[in-house]
Amino acid sequence: MALITPHKFRFIKNKFQGKSFNLLDVGAGSHSATKTKTIFSQCNYYGIDITKSYENDDADFKAMSGFYEMDLTKLQFSTIPDHFFDVIMMSHIIEHLHNGDKVIEGLISKLKKGGYIYIEYPAERSTRLPHMKRTLNFYDDPTHVRIYSVKEVEGVLHPNGFEIIRSGTRRYWPYILLLPLTIITETIKYGFLPGGVFWDITGFAEFVFARKK
Repeated sequence: MALITPHKFRFIKNKFQGKSFNLLDVGAGSHSATKTKTIFSQCNYYGIDITKSYENDDADFKAMSGFYEMDLTKLQFSTIPDHFFDVIMMSHIIEHLHNGDKVIEGLISKLKKGGYIYIEYPAERSTRLPHMKRTLNFYDDPTHVRIYSVKEVEGVLHPNGFEIIRSGTRRYWPYILLLPLTIITETIKYGFLPGGVFWDITGFAEFVFARKK
């Protein structure tokens, strides 16, 4: 799947690839800075996370223009500049927060007029999916604390001047079509079959992609 644009980037790729822009990645672990810069080499990558040490190395920090180490639930965002970012990414973050709606509300002032926000999280239906390692059922991850919905997320964005461009269940057809190959490669990589392989075919996740008017 490395050659396929990740779902969270598919809506902005044509708008920003090859261009300089400011991106705020909320949840900046797992080498996210390096992965992002392989797709958007000209982007100014800024990350937020509760700790610097979550699967990041020196190469990741060299790829960053800035890093904000903070507990999102405290809603203390004054160190992050207002009206500065062209894109905010919040992929699989709010389900770990009891006040994820307030976190979204607190961060949208950081987005420029005309900027974009992408939010993705496990759908309510994920609570009824089979249990697997690396999460297929919402409760497979003990750090998941709250279930959100498209209606709820859109209800935060609409009153704050956002136009909803796309939203709904994430079913990314490139991932679904490559599922047989992915099953083999991911099993070899991890020594077991991770639940994330089946996210798109099962409708595990929902997303909202919106533009600030």
